[in-house]
Amino acid sequence: MRIGTGYDIHRLEKGKPLLLGGVKIPSEKGAVGHSDGDTLLHAITDAILGAAALGDIGQHFPDTDPKNKGKESQYFLKEVLKLVQAKGLAVENVDATIILQAPKLAEYIPAMRRQIAACLGIDVEKVSVKAKTNERLDSLGNTEGVAVHAICLLK
Repeated sequence: MRIGTGYDIHRLEKGKPLLLGGVKIPSEKGAVGHSDGDTLLHAITDAILGAAALGDIGQHFPDTDPKNKGKESQYFLKEVLKLVQAKGLAVENVDATIILQAPKLAEYIPAMRRQIAACLGIDVEKVSVKAKTNERLDSLGNTEGVAVHAICLLK
C-alpha cells in the first residue's frame, strides 16, 4: 500500500466559474487558473501522483504549456490514473477537505463524489469529500481563495 498527499490553492475572482470535483457550483466568484481551476481535482491528482512517487501535477501538465490552457481537470486526473495503472497500482480510496468560506457546499458534495469516483473508476463509497470554512480568518476566510487538502491510498 502507498499513501500520498496533495494540496492546491487558487485565488477567487468575480465572474469566474467555480468548479470543484468536476461540478459547477453557483457562486459570485470562481477560481483563477491556467486550466479550469478545479482545486479539488488538482489536489487529488497530486495525492495520487505522490502515492505513486511520480512527481506533481505541474511536472506532468505545466502551466507554461499552451495546450493545458483552459483544459478540464478531469483530463489530468484520468491521465494520471493511466500512469498509476501502468505501474501496477490502483486507487483504493481518496479523501479530500475543501477550505472555502462561501458558498456552502454540502448539497454539491454527493455530485462531486460521484464525478470523482467515475473519473477514477472506483466505487463512490471510496471517495470522501468534506467542506470547511476558515471561520473568516486569513485570505481563505475572507473569500479570497479556495484550498484543498487530499490524501490517496494506492494498492
